[in-house]
Amino acid sequence: ANDGVLKIKLNDMGLEFSWPIEKIKDALPDLGNPLSSQPQSCPHDLLKSIASLVEEQNLPEAKIGLASGLSAFLWMYTSIHGYKPATAIVTSTLPLGSGLGSSAAFCVSLSAALIALTSAVNLDFGHKGWLSFSEDNLELVNKWAYEGEKIIHGKPSGIDNTVSTFGNMIMFKSGKLTLMKSSMPVKMLITNTKVGRNTKALVAGVSERTLRHPEAMNAVFTAVDSISKELSSIIQSPAADPLSLTEKEEKLEELMEMNQGLLQCMGVSHVSIETVLRTTLKYKLSSKLTGAGGGGCVLTLLPT
Repeated sequence: ANDGVLKIKLNDMGLEFSWPIEKIKDALPDLGNPLSSQPQSCPHDLLKSIASLVEEQNLPEAKIGLASGLSAFLWMYTSIHGYKPATAIVTSTLPLGSGLGSSAAFCVSLSAALIALTSAVNLDFGHKGWLSFSEDNLELVNKWAYEGEKIIHGKPSGIDNTVSTFGNMIMFKSGKLTLMKSSMPVKMLITNTKVGRNTKALVAGVSERTLRHPEAMNAVFTAVDSISKELSSIIQSPAADPLSLTEKEEKLEELMEMNQGLLQCMGVSHVSIETVLRTTLKYKLSSKLTGAGGGGCVLTLLPT
């Protein structure tokens, strides 16, 4: 429709953004024949056009971080559905920018909803609002979500969107993702420090520290690698009697404490994180930061 509009409502923030379809056509003239079954990366020149569409929305200063998410929405929507008018409504209980992968959850939800409305997949809509995707369809959802994540983060690992799509735990090494089959229940408490942080700055800080102390920092990275390997073997080892479950949990507690110590060595902890660590330690519970650190959220292992 010529008078059509593409709209996104962020209900939790009370924000709404809309673009006339004609304006999207002018900015993105090559997306008239969408191919939902073939995930596409957003070319640099189109990213600039999309960014200018987002800038026209005059985002409030405090919400400027939403710009990349809106860009991901515009690219994914037009790539999958072309120039059709629509309204997307987003609700979430995940805090933004706290290291819980909220951007990946957004991209996966968006990808799944958009793909569900195409002929690329054949879904059963009878699950009281829940959609059930086959393994192949999930792979397609994940690939599109990754394209959205690239617009938001530049060079994401793909871990967050893969966990959001498939669930469970994932082993990531040298760019390779492996889905892990856990044989033991793991209960975690998540504490939000509500301290905002800049992921890029924290990552840059680790790189600078590595340049200053290459030998020491490489030893830290090797130790983190060993902890990850040991944790994955414990999680995946066959479930046995309750006694061995207690032993496994004790080992996980120690590995979490060791990992947190190494993250402190990297310079990504924060006084707010240390406060949570001290508090949970009073109750003999082990905790560590999650995400980039520098604030954000803390994970605490709860005995089953």
